[in-house]
Amino acid sequence: MLLVRFLRRSQVWAPYGLRYRTSLAADPDIQYPLEKDPPPAYIAERIALFDRLKAEDDVKLASRPPEPIRVELPDGRVMDGQSWETTPYMIASTISKGLADSSVVARVNGQLWDLTRPFEGSSTLELLKFDDKEGTQVFWHSSAHILGEAMELHYGGRLCYGPPSERGFHYDMHMMDRTMTPDDHTALNTLMKRIVKEKQPFVRLEMTREDLLEMFRYNKFKCHVIRERVTTPTTTVYRCGSLIDLCLGPHIPHTGKVKSIEVIHNSASQWQGKQDAESLQRAHGISFPGTKQMKEYKHFREEAARRDHRKLGEEQELFFFNALSQGSCFFLPNGTHIYNTLVDFIRGEYRRRGFSEVKTPNIYNLRLFERSGHWEHYADNMFSFDVDTEKYALKPMNCPGHCLMFAHKHRSLRDLPVRFADFGVLHRAEISGALSGLTRVRRFQQDDAHIFCTVEQIQGEMRSCLEFLKFVYGVFGFTFDLVLSTRPEDFLGDAHVWDQAEAQLKTSLTEFAGDAWSVNEGDGAFYGPKIDIVVKDALQRHHQCATIQLDFQLAERFDLKYRSTEDDSARPVIIHRAILGSVERMIAILTEHFGGKWPFWLSPFQVSVVPVSAVFNDYAEQVVQRCVDSGLQAAADLSTDTMNMKVRNAQLRQFNYVAIVGQRELDAGTVNIRTRDNTVHGAFSMEDFLDHCKQLKQSRSNDSDSVFSK
Repeated sequence: MLLVRFLRRSQVWAPYGLRYRTSLAADPDIQYPLEKDPPPAYIAERIALFDRLKAEDDVKLASRPPEPIRVELPDGRVMDGQSWETTPYMIASTISKGLADSSVVARVNGQLWDLTRPFEGSSTLELLKFDDKEGTQVFWHSSAHILGEAMELHYGGRLCYGPPSERGFHYDMHMMDRTMTPDDHTALNTLMKRIVKEKQPFVRLEMTREDLLEMFRYNKFKCHVIRERVTTPTTTVYRCGSLIDLCLGPHIPHTGKVKSIEVIHNSASQWQGKQDAESLQRAHGISFPGTKQMKEYKHFREEAARRDHRKLGEEQELFFFNALSQGSCFFLPNGTHIYNTLVDFIRGEYRRRGFSEVKTPNIYNLRLFERSGHWEHYADNMFSFDVDTEKYALKPMNCPGHCLMFAHKHRSLRDLPVRFADFGVLHRAEISGALSGLTRVRRFQQDDAHIFCTVEQIQGEMRSCLEFLKFVYGVFGFTFDLVLSTRPEDFLGDAHVWDQAEAQLKTSLTEFAGDAWSVNEGDGAFYGPKIDIVVKDALQRHHQCATIQLDFQLAERFDLKYRSTEDDSARPVIIHRAILGSVERMIAILTEHFGGKWPFWLSPFQVSVVPVSAVFNDYAEQVVQRCVDSGLQAAADLSTDTMNMKVRNAQLRQFNYVAIVGQRELDAGTVNIRTRDNTVHGAFSMEDFLDHCKQLKQSRSNDSDSVFSK
């Protein structure tokens, strides 16, 4: 009865009417007016249809007789309410006003649910806050709608997609007469702050497909989505202020829940990611339920900018890009040292773990990829070309070639498992707008491996793969999360076989990590389920690098067999496996993880030899030569700078050790060692110093002082 009285005397949210402010003057720093004047005609037309349909829906809702319901909370408590009237927000308010106001979204009967949407019957209820992963995504999804409203008011273009992401949200817009620039951010931020201040409610409305096409007839992009993806008789739109958007929701109760919101950068994109499609303008934003979180975020961005691998790559002369080979990296000597050291690290582990390294062609006849299924599913991401009268393509992955290699000779049960490892060059036709430093390139190499095994060997091989990646990521100092990605809509093969494969992976994950793994439904590869490994770097950012994929399909397509008995044969199971993933992308992640302060074993800047004066240049060069002969990266600073300046320069360049040499060192055959952090270790004989460096390289320690002793 308490909730019934609450319903009768309370109006939870303000009306959702629209207020135009076309008279607001533009900021003097903004090139264009703050708002289109008059506003785009489609806004008023869209609202008129929404208001009519919403009024009809309200009548239907009022005609539904409320019935007593019971709402069960996670702690077992049960609250009374009325169907079609009581909302999750009301339940939360009876418990605590603070709980209600801090909640972002509800989970009702396991389904995400608007806080202001009435229960339809007795239900379970869980309240989610911003700190919950799903709460964050809903909060940023709602913020994308705020951004979309601001973009329509300012640009008057056609909105396309506006999803949340792991680091905020964005919205794409098609504009015929404008290109978004950083100068536009002020206008968008001004409009978003106004939208937030108005506390515009998010209003949900279910519409028919026909009404949706009528509402969005001005926007060919939305109509395309409706025709292609709306397969049910009805779906939903959400309105906040002047924006009405095709959306499944749910959303926060009103825009005022967003206490801090900003556009952080803009970029170009293509409709549906297709290179030959319409060019779009993308605004990226971030938002929080508190101002303190925004301050922390900006501090994080400053640190991330300082560590940006593109910036450090230039400063440390690791790599560069050139427009004459877009998306393909030029690794300079320093970067090549890091690249080769990573590959050698994995190559050494291959020998210990029973992998055989192979080399395969870069170019194949298109028939190979038609047979593997890649051409059907991956053609847009492949470079193809004519050779004589036939079509060829650069390989985007190694698995089809490894299948040819497995089939090259007869195999028996005792040959299995066969483990092929390949560092071959791969090419993928990424669109220009998607290229980003080393994290998204067209030419790259992977620590790619394929394991051909029996069904009975899957458990042991999966366990070995997981232990392998645990070892490698431990060396880098990464923590990681495990995610099982299951059968997608466009899967190949038999659903029963997929179920069998997924069950195998679940067992392997549970044996390896207990309950510390999650499921990403429908995100598997088209040929099999996979385990994605998401690493966390020093800035607590997440990166998907390693992958382990179980494949029951490819052996069928290539008719791969092994002799299981004297008179019978069977098909192998294929495990696709990478730990570094793309070596290029891993270098980007490691550059930012270490902030350019490379651990000794990986560093291209291991020893800088500094003579106290030009008199000792010869001895400095002798020290460098001994270091080089011992396999170290060493250089002498023979410039005319002062000794203190040379030491400082070496430390700024992130040399692990600065070896100072003068008369005492020359006489005793020693070096005086200090670190880049200015820890002074003093005099060491060359033998002791080189022995220390050898131990440090072999241990792959990230602490240069960990084994330093006289």
